[in-house]
Amino acid sequence: MSVTAFLTDSTLCIGCKACEVACKEWNGIADDGLHWNGFSYDNTGAVGASTWRHVKFVEQPPVPGLGGNAGEQTSWTFSSDVCKHCEEAGCLEACPTGSIVRTEFGGVFIQPDVCNGCGYCVTACPFGVVERNQEDGRAFKCTFCYDRQKADLVPACAKVCPTESIKFGEIEDLRKKAEKRLEELHRKGIDDATIYDPRDTSVGGTHAMFIVRGDPRSYNLPPAPEVPTAYLKRAWTSSAIAGALLLGGTLLAFLSDSKSK
Repeated sequence: MSVTAFLTDSTLCIGCKACEVACKEWNGIADDGLHWNGFSYDNTGAVGASTWRHVKFVEQPPVPGLGGNAGEQTSWTFSSDVCKHCEEAGCLEACPTGSIVRTEFGGVFIQPDVCNGCGYCVTACPFGVVERNQEDGRAFKCTFCYDRQKADLVPACAKVCPTESIKFGEIEDLRKKAEKRLEELHRKGIDDATIYDPRDTSVGGTHAMFIVRGDPRSYNLPPAPEVPTAYLKRAWTSSAIAGALLLGGTLLAFLSDSKSK
């Protein structure tokens, strides 16, 4: 069984939101009300319980040659965001019921019939991806189209992407494609293009990688994501040292008191 991943190339994304619609259709998720949020032409806002794929609109001052916009208009770049399916997943580690599991494809899957809605996974996610449904309290996020992968099908979002901005496949093959694409972009003079694949952080890499331009934070991609358990070793060490010092002080006081008598 292959270990799979997404590679989202934001330099190819046109903001059509076909991935959002395909995700909702396949998974039977209702729309988000189609209301403008008042801050952007993006109507869905962010990934969450009812939006498992989200095309972020990165709106910037006019830049000649970026998007071909007229001088007085805002320039846009786009990127389709999704659960990162971390190698060291904070949500999976925090789940007390075993609802969240690692699949044979490497993805992180929430079993809705087991989730009790405690919400620990929500706070443990370093990307802010997991969200509780307001109606029943259970947590939801991208399933990595586990059911489609089991049937040897490509995830719905990657299947419909008209520009092939969302690629899906074996993870090491995608890493090679990302490097090749980056070299191509740099040859074309797009020097600010980078690959987002945080393998050197406590999440240990992700099954959703990105090619973006400029600062990854513009695309809601933290430069150094951390799972909460990364601090456990330090916390336990500090507690052990504090306990040892307290015990030593108690023994010293006892011995001093015995000698004085």
